[in-house]
Amino acid sequence: MSSSFRFLILASSSAGNSAYLTDGHTHLLVDCGLSRRETFLRLQNAGVDPDCIDAILISHEHSDHVTGLGAIAKKLKKPVYLTQATANSLEPGAEQQYFQPIAAGSLLQIGTFSVQSFSLPHDAVDPVGYVFQSEGRKVGVCTDLGYMPDSIRFHLQDCDLLLLESNHDLEMLKVGPYPWSLKQRVMSRRGHLSNDVVSQFILDDLTLRTRHLILGHLSEQNNVPALAHMVAAQAIERRGLGQLELTVAEPRKQSVTFEL
Repeated sequence: MSSSFRFLILASSSAGNSAYLTDGHTHLLVDCGLSRRETFLRLQNAGVDPDCIDAILISHEHSDHVTGLGAIAKKLKKPVYLTQATANSLEPGAEQQYFQPIAAGSLLQIGTFSVQSFSLPHDAVDPVGYVFQSEGRKVGVCTDLGYMPDSIRFHLQDCDLLLLESNHDLEMLKVGPYPWSLKQRVMSRRGHLSNDVVSQFILDDLTLRTRHLILGHLSEQNNVPALAHMVAAQAIERRGLGQLELTVAEPRKQSVTFEL
């Protein structure tokens, strides 16, 4: 298989979210939750020249996804795709000249990538996930959602690589340090996915085509990487998905580069 198709998580947690994807022709940045300096440093550490980025895609307006957007967009001067409601919710700035508003659910062509957006149930104004297809490969990026409706299960079918939220362990959340109002928000249908929900998704929906499953957006207070990995690995074993490589994106850390 060609190593020109690559996926890299620069960060995935409530402290910041950003990922890089390329098929060797088009180079995309998904979310800008790190500063420009840190984003570019992590790209360079992986051998990626930040100037190669052709477009930026934003999932929603929460700060852990857009902190670096203004500075990054102004430096790269490349299109920024996001929903109109998300754009409207951001502080006005010079970077808005690069905004390309999209409708949630729309299919985009960005360079050599076909990009399907889809709505997410989350407490943001108009949050979306993305599925990217090029050269016969399919990559899904789906974090910040409270549950898994059928529409999302449909879009995530047959991904070669999937970044999926595994935010919290329900028992850790219940006894953890969060105030009750925040616990309710996280557990709600507009909050975040638990390890158990991810396990059920693996049992019900993952197919033999999926080669890489990456668990992301782990809570640093209500989860631990080893626990998220264990719960998902048990489901993978029950399904007999021996071909599947399971990875946990540890909070605040850059991942290895995944090749498809």
